[in-house]
Amino acid sequence: MPVDIALYQPDIANNTGTLIRLGACLGTTIHIIHPTGFPFSAKALARAGLDYVDHAAVREHASWAQFNAWRHEAGRRLVLLTTKAEASAYAVAYGNEDILMVGRESAGVPDAVAEACDLLVRIPMRSGLRSINVALAATMVLGEAKRQTDGFTGLA
Repeated sequence: MPVDIALYQPDIANNTGTLIRLGACLGTTIHIIHPTGFPFSAKALARAGLDYVDHAAVREHASWAQFNAWRHEAGRRLVLLTTKAEASAYAVAYGNEDILMVGRESAGVPDAVAEACDLLVRIPMRSGLRSINVALAATMVLGEAKRQTDGFTGLA
């Protein structure tokens, strides 16, 4: 099982479409944790996802509670990307069972959701700046996780 990405209640269709396109290209399942801040449909995602949506593995979860129960049953470790973390995303070991989760573009994740995660990581960046776009952040950390887990094997 390869590393997956989860989007917690995403607000912006373009970011979601971008990550679905990334998932299609890299063979990464994208988990959408509802509700979304936009109508979740092929039309809403078309601009960023283009025709890649049809090639992507997208799994929708009706709620945080449903997703969290599923991932526990599946034995998956949940890694939250957050500016509030102490650990660098480049100083931890990733495994194939990991799911990298990004929060809402407007608000991140609630404290209770962060506390339910197994590991919190941050991307080192210049002080005084707020954050990196969630699609870019997920891409950066997915690259590191795939590198560590030989996740690029078999891709052309």
